[in-house]
Amino acid sequence: MASCSKSSSTSDTTTGDYMRKSEMNGVSRSEAVSFTIGDTAYVGTGYDGTYRLKDLWGYDPQKNAWTQNANFPGVARSSAVAFTIGTQGYVGTGYDGFNSLNDFWRFNQATNSWDSVAPFAGTARYDAVAFGIGNNGYVTTGYDGTWQKDFWKYDPSVGARGTWVSKTSFGGDKRSAAIAFVHGTKAYVVTGSNNGVEAGDFWYYDAALDQWLQLRNIYNSNSSQTYDDNYTNIERDNGVGFVIGDSAFITTGENGGLSTATWGYSFATDTWVPRSPFQGTARQGALGFALKGYGYITTGKSGTAYFDDLIQFDPNKALNTNDF
Repeated sequence: MASCSKSSSTSDTTTGDYMRKSEMNGVSRSEAVSFTIGDTAYVGTGYDGTYRLKDLWGYDPQKNAWTQNANFPGVARSSAVAFTIGTQGYVGTGYDGFNSLNDFWRFNQATNSWDSVAPFAGTARYDAVAFGIGNNGYVTTGYDGTWQKDFWKYDPSVGARGTWVSKTSFGGDKRSAAIAFVHGTKAYVVTGSNNGVEAGDFWYYDAALDQWLQLRNIYNSNSSQTYDDNYTNIERDNGVGFVIGDSAFITTGENGGLSTATWGYSFATDTWVPRSPFQGTARQGALGFALKGYGYITTGKSGTAYFDDLIQFDPNKALNTNDF
């Protein structure tokens, strides 16, 4: 990639305001899944410190209200993945407290019902990442007893249950507990860790080209340029990410300790700038999603404390502590 000399020490680097919204009706949890269909975000499964869960809740930002939906029909689990294709959400893999899992299930928003689809064709695993692009879903990375980087595409159009096809492996290092987000026809995978070492590489998948391509590292690795001079706390695992307009945002997670550091990524310039630190309790294993121009962070854990709060992020407002 071409170098860029833009400094990230601009006057708006700490933009971003947080506001508490209606907490989730279900129990506090971490390592849950989320997917969005239209203007509704769905949150389900996870671990509450004692039990794995299988409930599913939908959040309507217009009403600022949660509604319970049909329970996930598979075994209760945490650290699963989810993606959306059209008006259907898909949930699979994960950990039930004893075993890694490879089953997959499809949620139909119109009928509030689930059905099983073809099981994931890779090894049973947890802490992978998944994303949907166009009419297909994708799963990569994760942990099955060792760290992985194989890459699989789910095609729902083949047969009644769809099929999985092996694709060229993820281009970066093996990892688990990474962050994935989608912009247009490209999916981005960043952060995560391998055997306790935080991943500093950053990659995107171009679905049109069916190819992985590398972006700039997320640590200060270019001594001849200034753009990454303060890239000191982007690396993490078990954080959250979401896309608003032409920017992506990551926050929460851990790297030697829990992090509230929030960063915004410009797709146009391939650079990161620090944003206002997360104002909620520092946590890992949370969820992030975007609806109607706002980001949302919910659930997660800190030590033995589990969360059910919902915190809205406005990237266009200056931080106002009175809002929180």
